[in-house]
Amino acid sequence: MPDGLLVSALGVLLGATLLVWTATGLSALFSHGAWPSGVTFTRTPPAMRSLLTDPRDLAAAWPATPPGDLASHGVFWGVLVSEFLVLVVLAVFVLGTLARRRAVRAAARRRHSDQSPRPQEYGHPDPPAPPHTRGRPPGLRKHPARDHETPGHGTRNDRRPKPRTHDHAAPSHHGHPRRAGDPRTHDRAAHDHPARHPSVGESAAPEPADQEPALREHGDRSPASPDSAPRHPAGTAPSPGPVPPPRARTHPLSDHEPPTGTPVPGLLYGDRGIRRPSALRAVREAAGPVLVVTSDPSVWADSKDARAKLGPVLLYDPGHLCDSPSRLRWSPVSGCEDTAEAAARATALLAPVRPRARIDAAVADTAETLLRCWLHAAAVDGRPFKQVHRWAHQHSTAHEPVRILRTHPKATHSHAGLLESALTAHPERRDAARALTARALSALASVHLRDACTPHRTDALTLESFIREAGTLYLVGEPIEDPRRDPGAMPLLTALAAHVVEHGRRMAARSSDGRLDPPLTLVLEDVAAVAPLPHLPGLLATGHDLGLPTLALLRSPEQARAHWPRPLTAADR
Repeated sequence: MPDGLLVSALGVLLGATLLVWTATGLSALFSHGAWPSGVTFTRTPPAMRSLLTDPRDLAAAWPATPPGDLASHGVFWGVLVSEFLVLVVLAVFVLGTLARRRAVRAAARRRHSDQSPRPQEYGHPDPPAPPHTRGRPPGLRKHPARDHETPGHGTRNDRRPKPRTHDHAAPSHHGHPRRAGDPRTHDRAAHDHPARHPSVGESAAPEPADQEPALREHGDRSPASPDSAPRHPAGTAPSPGPVPPPRARTHPLSDHEPPTGTPVPGLLYGDRGIRRPSALRAVREAAGPVLVVTSDPSVWADSKDARAKLGPVLLYDPGHLCDSPSRLRWSPVSGCEDTAEAAARATALLAPVRPRARIDAAVADTAETLLRCWLHAAAVDGRPFKQVHRWAHQHSTAHEPVRILRTHPKATHSHAGLLESALTAHPERRDAARALTARALSALASVHLRDACTPHRTDALTLESFIREAGTLYLVGEPIEDPRRDPGAMPLLTALAAHVVEHGRRMAARSSDGRLDPPLTLVLEDVAAVAPLPHLPGLLATGHDLGLPTLALLRSPEQARAHWPRPLTAADR
């Protein structure tokens, strides 16, 4: 019996005993004006047992008390029920008072946070319009508060670039793209759409008031190049301010993607001030299920209410970075009865700590073999994930998973020989591989992380169904720049993210058109420092075709190269 249930049962019995004792004494006091002799608290349990047998015989319940000193059974039961109702009313009053006090404090905190300076959703507060734009006709000013065209005016945060939604050049009537500086394209755009977005080739040029600053593609062009010459709508003149260099870069997008309404898959580099607004916008505008990987708990706090209107919201937060009473629990052992799933899970768990040098490839492969066999043995034998942690750290239990794989009817018996050969291999390679797996699972020494790997019965069903229900899964973790030394919860976050992506791939493969509809949007904010997915380059290249549009937000290209030797590029669509 759990400790909480035992304590609750003892509390209920103690409260019932106290009620029966006081009801007996008070009923006699009301009837005869005196507390009856022999009615003590220690004699109440036998009296309760007698009253359960015959509720009307108070004299038999209290044999040491003269029957004339006791009240009638009607008065006794009336007093007992009255005491119970009084206690219920008091409990409701206390709970209501506490809840009201918490609500008042939360409202005060919200008012205080609203009054303090805070960045806007897509940037920072904008300054008043420059003097040379105040005389503009009202028809060209959809958002007067954002009416600043000159990048040289305002604060540096005002000039911070935002993600692109247009391509380089507009196609001609014959299907050939024209250069950004083509006068025919310029005249037609100025005549047909006076407030149209400029193209990516002009990303360093000023923007109209109702559009966001553009981002330039990989391989930034010089501001003085011919293709980056600015175009201006009819009736406006170029502003004389200097052109600031872009602070973030994203892959160019095709003309078929709408400028707003759907999150744009791609790749974006920038600091937190650039990544956070882009992630929030992608999460809020996604029409289907969303997987969010982030190191910023405010991304969950600022978007969970909007996503809750569309479907269930799940939070996997093994480090308890978010202020939430409900967190998803997931065991990396789940599904590893399948050997292919066990191999993929082992690859994801070792991805943050896997060495990149070719000389260490044999050690990494041996560690992957050990972890794959341990996961499969734990899954078929019904062991929790902490048992894998014990096998990785305690050498005395090294042959227990071999016995399970050899004798269990559900196990793949070839894995027994595979594991035994890895354990009896070259001693230095074996010890290095065991140390690598132990480092990947070292976070299980923490109580929070061990609890996050112990799922409830409903957690597995909730995780498997959130895609069909257009839900949102947030994976929140602490950013770690050097996971090979101390990975923390990064292996668990990487394994869960890879599991969800693979689950989406299988659902897409089973669909009639080979893709998810609605798509599963992947918003990966600071993914390199939270959950470096091994297959991220493939997701960026082909995920959109499977209904897995991916938006990867990283700090710099150098950070990407440190985790993925294969270049990260988003495919043109």
